[in-house]
Amino acid sequence: MTTGAPTSPNTARRRRSRLRRYLPLGLAAWLVLEIWLLTLVAGAAGGLTVFLLLVAGLVAGSVVIKRAGRRAFASLNEAMRQGGSPARGGGNGLMMLGGLLLMIPGLVSDAAGLLLLLPPVQRAVGRLAENALERSLRRVAPGSLGDVFQQARMHRPDGKVVPGEVIRDDGPHDTPQGPRPPLTR
Repeated sequence: MTTGAPTSPNTARRRRSRLRRYLPLGLAAWLVLEIWLLTLVAGAAGGLTVFLLLVAGLVAGSVVIKRAGRRAFASLNEAMRQGGSPARGGGNGLMMLGGLLLMIPGLVSDAAGLLLLLPPVQRAVGRLAENALERSLRRVAPGSLGDVFQQARMHRPDGKVVPGEVIRDDGPHDTPQGPRPPLTR
């Protein structure tokens, strides 16, 4: 399907990003490490201990996600009641990510999930993610989806938005110049 927009010859063959190249390898290494650690712990402490650890991680993760979700919903309700915008996350997203990591079976993911529950780690990871997002938004190409987000973030000096429409006058056309009938469904 074509949109009629001209494409440059450089966009026809894009280079794969590092993330797309190394993500499958990283996931495979992470899975092998998780399985190796689980078998190591099972050999030392027993299979029942590993099973109880995995169930405890699942329960703790679900409790954390439920609690963070309630807190995010309460924050949203409070902001709506006061007529403002909700606070900037408040760490709820990272807390939910920590709960999700606790729910994923494995010891490395449990350790990462527990680390994300600590407020200093949440602040540091939040700053890193915000800076990475800012850098990626500064590098977007015009006309791309990222450009839409960049344009949506632009602020006017007085903070006002003036609605309007663009009228293009290229000269006489074959369309009638009289009033148009109303649009119906």
